[in-house]
Amino acid sequence: MDEEEVKDQLDVPRETIERLEAFVDLLRSENQRQNLVSSASLETVWERHILDSVQLVRFAPDGARTWLDLGTGAGFPGLVVPLFHPTHMILVESRRLRAEFLRTAAETLGIAQRVEILCSKLEAVPTRPVDVISARAFAPLPKLLTLAERFSTSGTVWILPKGRNAKSELDAARSSWQGDFRLEPSLTDAEAQIVVASRVRRKTRGRS
Repeated sequence: MDEEEVKDQLDVPRETIERLEAFVDLLRSENQRQNLVSSASLETVWERHILDSVQLVRFAPDGARTWLDLGTGAGFPGLVVPLFHPTHMILVESRRLRAEFLRTAAETLGIAQRVEILCSKLEAVPTRPVDVISARAFAPLPKLLTLAERFSTSGTVWILPKGRNAKSELDAARSSWQGDFRLEPSLTDAEAQIVVASRVRRKTRGRS
């Protein structure tokens, strides 16, 4: 899918497309200073990163007001989602240069008022309940659940793009975790899947 096809598929006002175009220009420029994304993926940035982020919005529950994105990196999905969902976005990124880029990018996208950027390791972030937790290439699923469980409630939805290893990671997590887990197909990679989960909790020892 080329750039224009992705823009058409997004089906948003021209102003939103222009903000995304400015963000992509900023990303290309900053990528020369710090390795935000692979150079190869920049050639298909609209499908590989923009659309790949937007597709996660369809799994967010109605009325979701707070969304925690772990290891946001270059801003995917954390900076893209607020253009398509009215949530308050909390981005966690431990690398200072990347956090600085995220702040500049949030201003460029016109979403700075609804985005909270925490330059911190997740372990140091104060606990608070959120409606959605997402993570893209942050950690294997069992470790991710362990690190982020304290932000989850019975109503929290986890939206976790896991590429082609989704099933194996989910199988590994099931030994210690329970909840309503399902695998959803990715719109940008026919072999990739997204783990969507709710009511996630650690298994009680001795019970399945």
